[in-house]
Amino acid sequence: MFHGFSQATQDFLWNIRFNNERSWFLAHKEEYTLHVAKPMTDLGAHIAAVIDEEFPKLDLTLRLSRIYRDARRLHGRGPYKDHIWFSLRHGDNAFSDTPVFFFEIAPESLTIGLGYYCPTPLTMLKLRTRMDNRPEVIEPLIEAFNTDGRFALAGESYKRPKGKPSDLLAPWYNKKTLALCLDMPWNEESFSPELDEQILSGFRFLMPYFQYFSTLASDPDPRQP
Repeated sequence: MFHGFSQATQDFLWNIRFNNERSWFLAHKEEYTLHVAKPMTDLGAHIAAVIDEEFPKLDLTLRLSRIYRDARRLHGRGPYKDHIWFSLRHGDNAFSDTPVFFFEIAPESLTIGLGYYCPTPLTMLKLRTRMDNRPEVIEPLIEAFNTDGRFALAGESYKRPKGKPSDLLAPWYNKKTLALCLDMPWNEESFSPELDEQILSGFRFLMPYFQYFSTLASDPDPRQP
């Protein structure tokens, strides 16, 4: 059962950022297990169970991040992450092919979101093709997103615009990567067990966007005649 994060959770994330070495981590591993790994595991399991009950046909899989960085991709960084997350996604599909719900904690903030970790150019081309062919399907979603105002459209944009869609569609149309994110500061609500309701509220709002994006993989390749 999720009982909430604590100040010790945030403190550990700050400390691992500035003490990112094996000796420090081993000396504080119990703190990580108790204040970071366990509450995040409990929270992820609870959120996954509720979403599965409300949307059983989605059959989403829970994935929990590890604190250890891939040794092949350190690029001069320390061996540990200073941000931890869980995600919900379709089965074992590649991150580039399907969107994922995610919740992340970092030293500065917490983030509720939906997006692609690394979408392929083909995935984004399929999205632009949908916007070109049936803009009336995504326009209400973008209008609702803008009206709600809690989430921000994130992700790298192409340096050269890919087309000239309407003003409403343009910010989404020209994305190279795409995510819908709600960043929150650490505060009393962050340390409350009721944090799970904030996450569930966010995921429920994002569900129509997940359903829209998750079918892109089955669209035909627009490059083929």
